[in-house]
Amino acid sequence: MTQYIIRRLLYSLPLLMGVNILTFVLFFVVNSPDDMARMQLGQKHVTEQAIANWKQQHGYDVPLLWNDSAQGGGKITDTVFYQKSVGLFLFRFGVSDSGRNIGADIKERAWPSLAVALPTLMIGLLVNICFALMMVLFRNSYVSKDGVYAAGRSGAGAALEHTGIVLCVILMSISSLFYIIGGQFFIGKVLRLVPISGYDDGMAAVKFLILPVLIGVFSGIGSGTRWYRTLFLEEVGKDYVRTARAKGLSETQTLFRHVLPNAMIPILTGVVVVLPLLFMGSLIMESFFSIPGLGSYTIDAINSQDFAIVRAMVFLGSVLYVIGLLLTDISYTLVDPRVRLS
Repeated sequence: MTQYIIRRLLYSLPLLMGVNILTFVLFFVVNSPDDMARMQLGQKHVTEQAIANWKQQHGYDVPLLWNDSAQGGGKITDTVFYQKSVGLFLFRFGVSDSGRNIGADIKERAWPSLAVALPTLMIGLLVNICFALMMVLFRNSYVSKDGVYAAGRSGAGAALEHTGIVLCVILMSISSLFYIIGGQFFIGKVLRLVPISGYDDGMAAVKFLILPVLIGVFSGIGSGTRWYRTLFLEEVGKDYVRTARAKGLSETQTLFRHVLPNAMIPILTGVVVVLPLLFMGSLIMESFFSIPGLGSYTIDAINSQDFAIVRAMVFLGSVLYVIGLLLTDISYTLVDPRVRLS
């Protein structure tokens, strides 16, 4: 397994370099160093000398990708891309264009992001799996033309499955912005149960986290339940499930003893891979609820054209995603002894 992990990490280096290059190109296609200087200086009419001074102070006074005026290796090293990228692979994020320590900001803002994302993931996972198992339990239950209930199910079971499918489709069709704005208006403003937005330190932050967590869980029920229902239905049709029923196990026992454990690999694929990314937070959720996490940090950096923060956050997200994929492969060996990493 050690050799496999080392090989996967080595494979990730070209991927991270490609992401870094793509981020650099896309950013500077939209923004030039002069535009960044005007934005950071905060003045509509800025002198050319002030722009030149700002670019020199922040290292944007050299060519972006290739320096024709330099000699030898300096054609590559004396560029914005090289000087701003090498430190990333050593996790030296440096200083933002506004003068803030990016590494210190990441350490400070990761915890608010995690405080929102982790409960949302865990509660949402539990709710979605429970709803999906209920829908599978009452699957194919409907009233036939002669008035006999198919598969021996009750009318309540039929109503539960079909109503659940319709509700899932409806929930999937609604934008998450609707849930956020509607939740803030109804729960925060009309009912006044929790604050509309804001954040605090320690246990005082709980009252600010209730609403975004509830909205995050509710907005994901539609897609999550349908996804897990599809996984469980695929397992239900296999031979080992029919054998379990033939041995006298009830439908509930079959679902929990056989179907759920055997569906763990696709579940882990969707869950473990996002665990490292929880630190990155949610761009939309944190912005609407004024949570000082990494999501809102990234949005603010994009709005202010702060390339140093943007490149750091994109690189960090890529690294965490690679780690998530590696953890997913390792988790397969824990739930299925047939899987071997070689």
